[in-house]
Amino acid sequence: MKGLAHALALVALLAPSKAALRFGCSTVTIQRLDPVVEPGNTPSAHLHQVVGGNAFGPVMNGDIGEQGSCTTCTFSEDFSNYWTAVLFFKHQNGSYKRVPIMENAALPAGINGGMTIYYTQQDFNTNGKQHITAFKPGFRMTVGSPMQGADGLTKHKGLRFTCLENKNTRFPEISDFPKQACKGGLMTEHHFPACWDGKNLDSPDHQSHMYDTQPTGFAAGAACPSTHPVRMPQLAYETLWDTTQFTSMWPKDGSNPLVFSFGDTEGHAYGTHADYMFGWKGDSLQRAMNSSCMFTACENGKPLKSQSVAEMNKCSAKNVVNENIDGWLDALPGRPKGT
Repeated sequence: MKGLAHALALVALLAPSKAALRFGCSTVTIQRLDPVVEPGNTPSAHLHQVVGGNAFGPVMNGDIGEQGSCTTCTFSEDFSNYWTAVLFFKHQNGSYKRVPIMENAALPAGINGGMTIYYTQQDFNTNGKQHITAFKPGFRMTVGSPMQGADGLTKHKGLRFTCLENKNTRFPEISDFPKQACKGGLMTEHHFPACWDGKNLDSPDHQSHMYDTQPTGFAAGAACPSTHPVRMPQLAYETLWDTTQFTSMWPKDGSNPLVFSFGDTEGHAYGTHADYMFGWKGDSLQRAMNSSCMFTACENGKPLKSQSVAEMNKCSAKNVVNENIDGWLDALPGRPKGT
């Protein structure tokens, strides 16, 4: 019987995965911290909006899933942190105002800002048949870079914008800020690579240990190369920005008034970027990837524990950097006036 149990466990381990996760995370903090790219810097160079576990801080090491006391994500076993730069509107008088974040229409009502997070293993609509290996404790990565040139769109095909007609709009995806005010707001999309080298939990540039075979977005990826042979979940973030409150102030000359917190006034998708730090408790993410559930069917213990929107919203991280980020500002946080 012991041998049979071992054999069945091995078959379960090698069985093709079919799961796809889509869930919301409310905002856990908005401040100038970046424990991946600028560990220990208080403050970091530019402002980030962060979701996930409340252990987020200037330095994060070890198993993040065992740190913190709450998470802003639907799945209460997910203490990972997910973050991106913050979007601002620049008035013609030179002042800036942070653009509010909206919840995704596909998610429960009442989520406080935040993002929609995806862990897919083939594409948006179907489950695949290959085994997916969950990220490991200590794993981290980034996608995109504010320092990148135009070739970044070739290297990072999953960085895009969508000008929203409403919250259900998904196409077309565009590679630059829209030339006009969007009726329903603006969505930023960050798709991470899904092929791992199988060795390194991080790399000096926070990207070389991963490889991207996705043609774009949620499309099915090609086989992983021999240098990065391990297929992991395709991680993606969607952030909906409520730019509609600025429509009446949109420049009449067609110039772009949107700017990311790192100072990008051009609005090219290759300049946007996102960070990820794995923090699922125990084997919870692997259990999900080994299951056959999709989206909300994975909640309520099938196989993942989930929590209410009220519980998500009441979780927050410690505010380490005390500076004004709201209202009309003379300059972007951390940047000289006029830049």
